[in-house]
Amino acid sequence: MPTSVTYTAALDVRRETVLFLSGLLHAERRRRGTRQGRRALGCFAQAVLILRWFLDNTRIKQLAADHDISRKTAYRYLHEGIDVLAAHAPNLHEVLDNATNVGLTHVNLDGIVVATDRVSTPGPNGADLWWSGKHKHHGGNIQVISAPDGWPLWVSDVRPGREHDMTCARHHGIITALATIHAYLPALADLGYEGAADVVRVPVKKKRNQPKLSVDQHTYNKLLRGLRGVGERANALLTVTFKALRRVSLDPWRIGKIIRAALVLLHRERDWAVSASHNVIFSY
Repeated sequence: MPTSVTYTAALDVRRETVLFLSGLLHAERRRRGTRQGRRALGCFAQAVLILRWFLDNTRIKQLAADHDISRKTAYRYLHEGIDVLAAHAPNLHEVLDNATNVGLTHVNLDGIVVATDRVSTPGPNGADLWWSGKHKHHGGNIQVISAPDGWPLWVSDVRPGREHDMTCARHHGIITALATIHAYLPALADLGYEGAADVVRVPVKKKRNQPKLSVDQHTYNKLLRGLRGVGERANALLTVTFKALRRVSLDPWRIGKIIRAALVLLHRERDWAVSASHNVIFSY
């Protein structure tokens, strides 16, 4: 008597997206000189495996069983897909230049901490490297730049969750890049980036000896909060669309490549290679 039950399932993704990823995998195999018939799965089946992990956070054990391969092979196929997708993520300077050229009114800068299962990695002063005191869980800090409507344009590499948003932004060169186009493309952010207030538009903070904010300052903060609040959509789009980003059980240093790969998939799935609403062109 069989000990398992089979059933039919549908993957909620366009076939064009699967073919896009399949094409990238095929090009990678040719680059490596992989001979025909030497892989357990074809490029299309491998693309389906990768997308199931991104979209549904399907367990590696389940992916291996469904495709009749070992867990080691499933992990290898997954990491290969992450790498080829992340390699096509847009460049920071290209994104900012394109945003300026097409006349975006501003961009939003925000940070997101992607939760991870990995723990107990010693950091400076004996503190846990990946523990985020703000979010009260382990994770990796990712910086996100989005369009005025909250569409994610660019994501950074990962930094340990214990690091502040301002520290991460400086490490990735984001503040320097924004400073070069400060006069043409304003960047809006929260008080986590107060240290770069000369480059990034942040709310006015009440000083210790100041009785209260003026009417103009209150109005400025409300306008800024209203514009920047839409930018929160970028983080939500990534984590809602890709369940794998809600908690990463792989090596936390891989989170940067994982979220860059997710950004490429999101752009392709929503036809943002050429966007009719923003006219920002990305080359994949």
